[in-house]
Amino acid sequence: MSIEVNVPILGESVSEATVATWLKKEGDRVNADEPLVELETDKVTLEVNSPISGTLSSILCEEGAEVEAGALLCVIDEGTKTSAQISKQVSKAMSPPKLETGELEQKQERAAGLNLPALKTLSPAVRKLVDDNNLDPNQIKPSGKDGRLLKVDVLGAIENGTAKVFAQSSGLPIEPNAKSSLPSRPDDPREERVKMNRLRQVIARRLKEAQNTAAMLTTYNEVDMGAIMELRSEYRETFEKKHGVRLGFMSFFIKACVNALKELPAVNAEIYNDEIIYKNFYDIGVAVGTPQGLVVPVLREADKLGFAQLEKSINDFGVRARDGKLAIEEMKGGTFTISNGGVYGSLMSSPILNPPQSGILGMHKIQSRPMAVNGVVEIRSMMYLALSYDHRIVDGREAVTFLVRVKEALEDPRRLLIDM
Repeated sequence: MSIEVNVPILGESVSEATVATWLKKEGDRVNADEPLVELETDKVTLEVNSPISGTLSSILCEEGAEVEAGALLCVIDEGTKTSAQISKQVSKAMSPPKLETGELEQKQERAAGLNLPALKTLSPAVRKLVDDNNLDPNQIKPSGKDGRLLKVDVLGAIENGTAKVFAQSSGLPIEPNAKSSLPSRPDDPREERVKMNRLRQVIARRLKEAQNTAAMLTTYNEVDMGAIMELRSEYRETFEKKHGVRLGFMSFFIKACVNALKELPAVNAEIYNDEIIYKNFYDIGVAVGTPQGLVVPVLREADKLGFAQLEKSINDFGVRARDGKLAIEEMKGGTFTISNGGVYGSLMSSPILNPPQSGILGMHKIQSRPMAVNGVVEIRSMMYLALSYDHRIVDGREAVTFLVRVKEALEDPRRLLIDM
């Protein structure tokens, strides 16, 4: 008996994945629940396991291919299939779906002298991207098997401005903006070209979208971390012994931010068309760096979590993010984000918004500096804070007040215990 292995449901907001790495090759014996292939989405890397023990008789999607939920990845055979049977199954699985003629195809066919081989093999997702951006797919260099155009090819063409677009009135192609087109780059033996992985491409696109869409500004302040450092030092061993996790800085920042968000709801809101959506819940994203790129798992209803629960969740996120084990659901949503560049030694930065959120707090390195305290110069443990915000919804007064409230709570941690 043969079992087909399909792309699993990827999540509510994720429709496609890239076949990153096959962990097995055709002809290999596999055990039930043994990983077969790694898929890369714009949020996580996930493994697809074998549903049965048997032989991997055929691989139907090569590495680098883009696949949608439900697509056939491979076939596991409990017995032995003939080569003719395998060949027939492969041929059937690789046949492109029948596509209806869309508006873009009609425009192209009206354009004299145009050749349309690429259009016939577009997947629904690629076709939608081409249609939405009014592009000529024949002007985009394909990287898929058998010359198939992949979504990443279209996104790259949009980013670089290398695809012709069709004039709205005539349907004829026009050249892209020359300023956004990159000249061909000659090969240099001293350089190495590595294709951006799917996560890095999405990060690049979304960060650029944030800058293009939001009226983003950043305001700064500094906080004396001495009180929190003394508190951590006093209760570190007791806290770890009782809860099994170290008492870090992030839980204090989350508590301080939640209190400030309650007072200044615009920083926790988002713009949706011509409306402002105020969110009466506090799902805090915590930016985590991984070898593949930045991911932002979300602490749901952070206002209802204690210090120990926060620290355990943050620690768990960090470990699983580095191992690529975070679930897509854990990175959906979020009303506000905290990014800690201090772990890498950053003294000052301007974090970029995580759309559609309207605020992101940047933490930085704690550094000993001379400070005037009650008229006397003392060496204090100081940290610069940065709040980037969308000025379309958050006024300067609100942004500055938010940082002041965070500063006050951190410099006097007792405020966090009595919700001040």
